Amino acid sequence: MKATCSLAVIVFCGWTCYAPLSFGQAPDPGKYSAEQFEVKATRGHKAAMRDGVRLSVDVFQPKADGRFPAILIITPYSNNPGYQKRGSWFAQRGYAVAVADSRGRFDSEGTWDPFDPKHKTDGYDLIEWLAAQPWCDGKVGMMGLSYMGWAQWWTATQAPPSLRAIVPEVAPPDPFYNLPYQNGVLVGVMLDWGGANAGRVGQTLGPGPYGGFGAADRRTSDYMQLPYLKLNELRGALDSPWFEKWIRGNVASDPYWRGIAYQTPQSYAKVTVPSLAATGWFDADFPGSPMNYLAMKKHGATAAARRPRMVIGPWPHIFNQNRKVGAFDYGADALINWDGYVCRWFDHWLKGITNGVTNDPPVHVFVMGRNRWHAEQDWPLPQTRWTKYFLHSGGHANSISGDGSLSTSPPRATESAGFDTYTYDPAKPTMSPFTGGHLEDGAADTRKSSSGPDVLVYTTPPLDEEVEVTGPITAKLYAATSARDTDWMVRLVDVRPDGYAAMLCEGVMRARHRDPKRGGAFNADKLSVIEPNRVYEYTIEFWRATANVFAKGHRIRVEISSSYFPYYLRNLNTGADNIGLETNSIVAEQKIMHSAKYPSHVVLPLIPRR
Repeated sequence: MKATCSLAVIVFCGWTCYAPLSFGQAPDPGKYSAEQFEVKATRGHKAAMRDGVRLSVDVFQPKADGRFPAILIITPYSNNPGYQKRGSWFAQRGYAVAVADSRGRFDSEGTWDPFDPKHKTDGYDLIEWLAAQPWCDGKVGMMGLSYMGWAQWWTATQAPPSLRAIVPEVAPPDPFYNLPYQNGVLVGVMLDWGGANAGRVGQTLGPGPYGGFGAADRRTSDYMQLPYLKLNELRGALDSPWFEKWIRGNVASDPYWRGIAYQTPQSYAKVTVPSLAATGWFDADFPGSPMNYLAMKKHGATAAARRPRMVIGPWPHIFNQNRKVGAFDYGADALINWDGYVCRWFDHWLKGITNGVTNDPPVHVFVMGRNRWHAEQDWPLPQTRWTKYFLHSGGHANSISGDGSLSTSPPRATESAGFDTYTYDPAKPTMSPFTGGHLEDGAADTRKSSSGPDVLVYTTPPLDEEVEVTGPITAKLYAATSARDTDWMVRLVDVRPDGYAAMLCEGVMRARHRDPKRGGAFNADKLSVIEPNRVYEYTIEFWRATANVFAKGHRIRVEISSSYFPYYLRNLNTGADNIGLETNSIVAEQKIMHSAKYPSHVVLPLIPRR
């Protein structure tokens, strides 16, 4: 990944040393293996899996005698393009990098299904195949971003004996926490991804070749078509049986999802290796990294596994590539020497070099607004002051022109209005400001999307002093709907003095996934029942955290709606067990309570002034 030019390079004694940044808080690679080998590339190795299917593996290795530790990448995107540069970089430093096509993709045999549980055993078999090669010293690590991060966790939970360390970059969590469902809400960009990856090779289906990054009008038109079950067929994918499993399997307890799940205490307890994760504040797969960090601390099988590392920067899903994301430039320090940092990690765990990796701070976070890295001792930050911000209004919080306000004072019994209402019509969904999906747009301006009566807006007065919000966020809504199901969406926004409303993060929930006693959609065999016009308590964990300084004069804003289209597919409000099969919709009248009895609020992780 891209290295920042703000680091001074010194080469000596077979190592590369990067002097730390001026404030000494960024993830500093320190000493790591220097470039010293020519590279030999061989393509089309065939590694046999336990069921006889052969996977295609390309290898980049030092052109030298001897045995070297190996690094494995498993990809569904073809092992030919894009990997030669990174593979060669590590090979020059004494590693054999193997890039394997996933089962059923490109040059690998077998049948493709993104969530086939065989991917777990394939990872195990590939690790042990590599360890047995005459040019490998028997020690293997893994790295790679996004789906390749999934592949690492699937593999690690099988505990292959030759695996020694993993680097899951922007790795997603289990599917129902993020993609293709987010708290029960279908995420459009993942359905775009499903269309683009419906066959053995990549293909252009839907708005754009890689899953909808552009062509917003086409995407909007596609997503208005019903039922959702037919979306891939509508786009021309005639043979993707697993897509139907995605739509029909609308609770995480479905056997299809259980087969590939890795985020259970039992699975984490099988992981023996240390993990180094990277994600970004605008990463569409953000929740995977902090969830895995916390779970490994608690459940990891070894002392090393219980000491995970995590780096969070001001990045979208394709991380550490640009200092500017959307409308904001986060400065030169936003980019770090990530591959150097990874190399130092592997130097210790694969080569056995004592280089101080085990003494590094476990967490590095980049705080936006201050545009500075901070080394932290844990996540959430130990110094966090969890602070409730309550919703208030005179009953007309609709749109940015309404009377909604936000404060740390709870509602009083004497307040004139204890709720706000709005209408959610699935035929006229609230449009999000994102042109290319969350992956690339960063802190987009929400003024246009929050200008209609179908969005409730609650804003603080201009701040008298800066407020740092760093960490996970939870919304507690007391809400009622006239329908038998609907969606709730809550967003945190930084309003600048010029009016720009920068969206930082959000939480979403399908109403019928609400029941905490049954574990919501994650553990229940069936969904909750929602009685029309009855007030329920909804605890919505934001799927992305943030690290942002609300500067003096800025305002903190919370927005609430029931759609944010086309990134999220619409809830049709019918109350059906599976909206993916529905062809009709119902208009819902929504009520958000904020009274002394029903004090709706968000909990913000405030950090004392540094």
